[in-house]
Amino acid sequence: MQKEGNKLPALVDMSDPAKVIGEVEAIVTAIDASFDFAAINLVFGDIRALFEGNYPGYRDCNTEYHDLRHTTDCLLAFTRILHGMTICGKQFERDDIELGLMAAMFHDCGYIQTEDDEAGTGAKYTSTHIDRGIDFMKAYFAAHDFPERYGSDGAAMIRCTGLGIDIGTISFTSPAVERLGKALGSADLLGQMADRIYLEKLLFLYYEFAEGGIPGFDSEIKLLDKTLEFYDAARRRLDGDLDNLSLYAVDHFREYRYLNADLYTVAIQRNIEYLRHILNKHRTEHREYLRRGDVVKKLREKGL
Repeated sequence: MQKEGNKLPALVDMSDPAKVIGEVEAIVTAIDASFDFAAINLVFGDIRALFEGNYPGYRDCNTEYHDLRHTTDCLLAFTRILHGMTICGKQFERDDIELGLMAAMFHDCGYIQTEDDEAGTGAKYTSTHIDRGIDFMKAYFAAHDFPERYGSDGAAMIRCTGLGIDIGTISFTSPAVERLGKALGSADLLGQMADRIYLEKLLFLYYEFAEGGIPGFDSEIKLLDKTLEFYDAARRRLDGDLDNLSLYAVDHFREYRYLNADLYTVAIQRNIEYLRHILNKHRTEHREYLRRGDVVKKLREKGL
């Protein structure tokens, strides 16, 4: 496959949640023309309200790396992988598809603080956000009378996004739940690393790690250095523990967009290539070369 430019950002405006969920629904309709989106729209509306500070009992999202865009990046990547799996012969029940989409939406809601939690930001929950998010999801499912298994199976799927979690220790109730969980773990990596403002958002991630007490990152540049190691580790996880399901996105793009290209890999590699350029040529002025998304401006306004 010849080297191509990064076409991924032109497909969907990832800054607009409404356009993302519209694309998700269009892709799922290509899988199942009679799929009922009532529950998906309910959950998406509530997740958006949660992140935007309009959900009762909770503050708005104040982790600017793990923000709503991070969640929608993951959701769309998951849907694309799901579509690729189905056109290659992998079949899923409607309720499993529904739950997989919901798990993608809930997977990082554990960063959101309750309204009476006024100390710091949600970044302090970096080490516990998966369990917090699962607890929120289970309570939500119970309150809205979703099937009881949605809580346990959704939890198994979300645990696949934990980089420190051994996939082999997760209990899956069916091969379909396992496959969807691994697809979600793959989507979480692809979505964030392929985002056109991924490198800029890494500056936010440094401050999240600092507040969350994650060791090994004593400066922005140190985190950028270690991102190259993270890329290698992510690639190994995608190809190994996650069963290389990320490649099904290629089948999706070929069938749905008539693009015979691995668009996620192209986007990720372009990000990594530019990061290497910054680290090799502009280490002492890295912020000057990270211009997208007004990230540096936002940091300066905070005095960082």
